[in-house]
Amino acid sequence: AGGFTSVCCMPNTSPVNDNQSVTEFILDKARAAGLAHVFPIGAITKGSEGKELAEFGELKDAGCVAVSDDGKPVMNGMVMRRALEYARAFALTVVDHCECLHLSEGGCMHEGLVATEMGLHGVPAAAEDVMVARNLALAELTGGRLHLAHLSTAGSVRMVREAKARGIKVTAEACPHHFLLTDEAVREFNTNAKMNPPLRSRKDVDTIKAGLKDGTIDAIATDHAPHADFEKQREFDYAPFGIVGLETAWGLALTLVDEGLLSVEQVVALLTVQPARAFGLSKGTLAVGADADVTLIDPDAQWVVEPEQFRSKGRNTPFAGWKLKGRVTTTIVGGRVVYP
Repeated sequence: AGGFTSVCCMPNTSPVNDNQSVTEFILDKARAAGLAHVFPIGAITKGSEGKELAEFGELKDAGCVAVSDDGKPVMNGMVMRRALEYARAFALTVVDHCECLHLSEGGCMHEGLVATEMGLHGVPAAAEDVMVARNLALAELTGGRLHLAHLSTAGSVRMVREAKARGIKVTAEACPHHFLLTDEAVREFNTNAKMNPPLRSRKDVDTIKAGLKDGTIDAIATDHAPHADFEKQREFDYAPFGIVGLETAWGLALTLVDEGLLSVEQVVALLTVQPARAFGLSKGTLAVGADADVTLIDPDAQWVVEPEQFRSKGRNTPFAGWKLKGRVTTTIVGGRVVYP
């Protein structure tokens, strides 16, 4: 229903996808479902514990296209250095969630005026910035390929822009919620607006948009993280981080066209060929001989985000009630219609 023909799935599974057996199990399940191409991302460290590197060669041979510890940042700088060096030997991209856990400890939203007024402990932008700076320095040192997940701060965007100018092998992504919403969305203690990294300031949002426009940011991602209603219906401090994003991504991304920031072609590239290129995948193209993966969109269709109508079991979206323009009508995977 969201129009995605290929997805990269993170290793935050149980058990963690840090070995060949788990990777093969994921691929077997994906083939049996037959609804999309699934590209597993293996863990950087065993058990995603941040200590001992997983066997990258084994993971790649099994079908992994990159390595990441998902929402667990690799805090040990030497482990991250070794990961970039080791991954380079297998032409794998290292994906990192940039967060200094010492700075973000106890935080549940962006550190700023809104958090102060609400009496909530905040996560400073510096928690992301310092890890982005470290990772870029290590990517430059090792020559490894680095992908920075879900950037949310102005500082991160500026550093990536400068790193690319210096020739560092880095790509980056942003999510619709980080270029459309600010921390003001949390004012009513809306747990569906709680995610990590958190919604930031207007300055951060504007800088992310500028990064999308000038090519600093290579891809639009969803950071899709479904949760049951009962999990989100708790005090804000204790509710889990994460929102769903697969079924709203296209409509939300196309708002950038309506406001004149990007062309339709640029939005399509940010959701298709550019993320594929970041992971070395031959996807996102309609060239002769390419896989027949096609998404048809009615650019004029207007619709309202109604979580109760989602195909996903997850309903946790901060965009409920939003009126969007542009909706997926047909999804074709490998020449076979899988939606509707």
